[in-house]
Amino acid sequence: MPPEIQAVFDDWSPPIFLTTLTLLSAIVYIRGWFAIRKTRPAQFPDWRLACFLAGLAVLWLSIGSPMDGFADALLSAHMVEHLLLMSVVPPLILLGAPQVPMLRGLPRVVTVNLLGPLLRWGALRRLGHFLTTPVVAWIAMNVIFLGWHVPGAYNFALEHERWHDFEHICFLGSSILFWWPLIRPWPTSARYPGWLMLPYLVGADIVNTALSAFLAFCDRPAYSYYLTVPNTFHVSPLADQVVGAVIMWVIGSLFFLVPAALITISLIQQDSNVRA
Repeated sequence: MPPEIQAVFDDWSPPIFLTTLTLLSAIVYIRGWFAIRKTRPAQFPDWRLACFLAGLAVLWLSIGSPMDGFADALLSAHMVEHLLLMSVVPPLILLGAPQVPMLRGLPRVVTVNLLGPLLRWGALRRLGHFLTTPVVAWIAMNVIFLGWHVPGAYNFALEHERWHDFEHICFLGSSILFWWPLIRPWPTSARYPGWLMLPYLVGADIVNTALSAFLAFCDRPAYSYYLTVPNTFHVSPLADQVVGAVIMWVIGSLFFLVPAALITISLIQQDSNVRA
């Protein structure tokens, strides 16, 4: 193994809090999934369990594994980390329809005495509905996405570990909101017309493309952080920036355009069935 890569692995240690939280979440979901599967087997097939556990695994891989060490040294690795947090983890978690299994998996004393009254609170329910409406979710995700990629904010997050963790929370939380109207995990009742989801996805891709194009065609490194840290991998910061931009542009766009294409096909099929 090259010494540069070996150094990243040598400096890495499993994050205790994240690892514990991930394992506990998996245990609670599995317990709740088996409980609810007894009465709703059709709504909770094996693939939902697989999706949720895969989402947790990717979450840990992106910010708990040595990948996080590579992300501190390479912008391209950092963009991969962000892509996993924003476009892979949220859909997988939501496809697991986690609300009810997580509640069923917790000790009854917690759900009855603590979470029950909280979840019945009307103001909190209205806030949840508001945050997951398409307009609010779209704005939240894209504003946070662009805001943390402003050079000052980006450099600050990398220079301060706690703020870097907060950045990850912002990315994950806003992306869960963004994917919620598309996946509508049970028992979500809100259903939005398919045609509305097309500009929703395409608009997000335009934002992603604009930022990617800026980084790809910028004639200098946009983030001074990579000019101040040791160049462990001996990669030009500008070349690394271009690679990161291409990853965002090409792979990131697929996560928006593939669902948009599937929705378009579904709408065409529905129109054909109506006419038939």
